[in-house]
Amino acid sequence: MNKDMCVRCGEGVINIRVGAIIIKDDKILMVKNNRDNYYYSVGGRIQFGETAEDAILREVREELGFEMEIDRLGFIKEAYFYGTVGSDQERLIYEPAFYYYMKIPEDFELENKTFLEDGTPEYLEWVPLNTDKIIYPEFFKTELKNPTKEIKHIVADER
Repeated sequence: MNKDMCVRCGEGVINIRVGAIIIKDDKILMVKNNRDNYYYSVGGRIQFGETAEDAILREVREELGFEMEIDRLGFIKEAYFYGTVGSDQERLIYEPAFYYYMKIPEDFELENKTFLEDGTPEYLEWVPLNTDKIIYPEFFKTELKNPTKEIKHIVADER
């Protein structure tokens, strides 16, 4: 049984997510695959019964093969956008997402590869904060250059 908190709501979809902010040497750890032309944050959907904190710890462990601790919640982002893949193509999606700064252990090494649900291989890459590459969420490019201790609420509406 799929426990991901992604549900149909009328003609649209509600997709509740978490993302990890893992920064080292002015670079952020991002995920890439060979299908899409952009990078995206480590993380994924919250599963029913999990808190957002439980979900980010699980997602980091699954995607990195490594335990990390949460430093703090950094951002809450609400977004409306149209899907671009699979059965959600052109379907309106409402996505609340919680982005957590993570504590990086001294012995952290990248070794793990993960796979999308459709079998497309994903890989991890350190991306400079001042990159010209397309990254999601887009606010990482501006907000992570001068981090603060406050929790920021960001709203993006592409309708």
